[in-house]
Amino acid sequence: MQCPKCDSSMKEIKISILHGNVVVDQCENCQGLWFDHGEAEALKGRWMADFVDSGDPESGKAYDEVRDIKCPRCGKPMKHVTDPKQKHLTYEVCEEHGMFMDAGEFTDYKHETPMDLFRGLVALVKRS
Repeated sequence: MQCPKCDSSMKEIKISILHGNVVVDQCENCQGLWFDHGEAEALKGRWMADFVDSGDPESGKAYDEVRDIKCPRCGKPMKHVTDPKQKHLTYEVCEEHGMFMDAGEFTDYKHETPMDLFRGLVALVKRS
């Protein structure tokens, strides 16, 4: 599979959870992550998934500016969405296949904190 942001090869990372394994794809260049439907949610509360987002968040912010990307599974354009619980967090979604998060975004997604409410308000002000 090729990265939808920088077109580099992606490698599989297998994470063991209580009910089996989850396989996430990570870009070998930009370190972005592809999650098939349900994988990000399955890993969200798991401590063993803390290592999966190993890319530099500052690098990830630069790639967040790349907007017109296609799903690595079907080639259809992906939607740039705002996370419903953490309004400061955005990522790309293919409604048929899954989601792509730039380096650092999964760590943010995984660890919801009271500070996220404040970040969400700041993000709303910036978008206005």
